[in-house]
Amino acid sequence: MNKLTEQVAQFLNTPDEQRDWNTAALLLLQLTNNTILYRNISLNPKGKAEFIEGKLRQHLKARRDIEAHDEVIAMQQQVNTIIDSRTEFKEKNEAKDFKAGKRADHDSLPEDIQALYVENLDIVHRMRELHLRLRLLSEDTQLHTDAERKPLLDEFISLDKKLHANWDTYDHFVTKEESEEKADNKESEISPSSMDQLPEQPNDSSPNAPSTPKKKSSKKSTKSVSAPSVPSDLPK
Repeated sequence: MNKLTEQVAQFLNTPDEQRDWNTAALLLLQLTNNTILYRNISLNPKGKAEFIEGKLRQHLKARRDIEAHDEVIAMQQQVNTIIDSRTEFKEKNEAKDFKAGKRADHDSLPEDIQALYVENLDIVHRMRELHLRLRLLSEDTQLHTDAERKPLLDEFISLDKKLHANWDTYDHFVTKEESEEKADNKESEISPSSMDQLPEQPNDSSPNAPSTPKKKSSKKSTKSVSAPSVPSDLPK
C-alpha cells in the first residue's frame, strides 16, 4: 500500500473525537494538489469535517482500486508464467495422468508419501478449473472486476506452491532399503591405514636412522708364506 493511501486510511479509522482536521485538510491537499480548496477549508477545517471526510473516502477508494488493479495484473502475469512452464496445462500433454512423475517404488512407499501423489492429481485438476475460469474472465474485462479475479489468482498461486512442495517431498523421500544400501556403501569405502602407505625399509635399518659409511680396517693384511720344501735326495 502506498504511504499516502495508508495515512488516509489511518485517519479515517481514527475515532471522531480523536481526529485532527488540520491534518485531514493537508491530506486532501496532497491528494488533489488543489491549493484554492485547501485555503478555503483550512480556515475552519472542523466546520468542513463532513466535506473533508467524504472527499478522503472517495480518493481512498480510487487509490485502492488502482493498487488492486496493478496487483491483479502482476498476479495474472505470474499465473501465465506458471501455465507456460508446466506440462500439466499443455493441450497435447503425454503425461496428463502423471505416470511420468510416479516413482517405480510407489507402491512400497509409506501411505502418507503415496498420498502426496494422489493429492497432486486433485490439485492439478482444481488448477485446470481455475485456469479455465480465468480465461473466461479475461475475455471481457469490462464485465468482471478485479475483485472477482483476485481470489481466483490467489488460489491458483497457492495451489502451485503446494504442488511444488508435494513433489519435492515425494521425489526426495528415501526408503529404509535405500538408507541401508548407502550405509553399506560407506562401510565398504574404507581408506588404507597410514602404515600400509609407508615404503618398505631394509630389515637392518629403521626408516628414520641415517646410513653411516663403513670404516676401513687400519690393520694391514698379511699373507702367510710357506717354507720351501727340501729335496729328499740331498745328503744329510
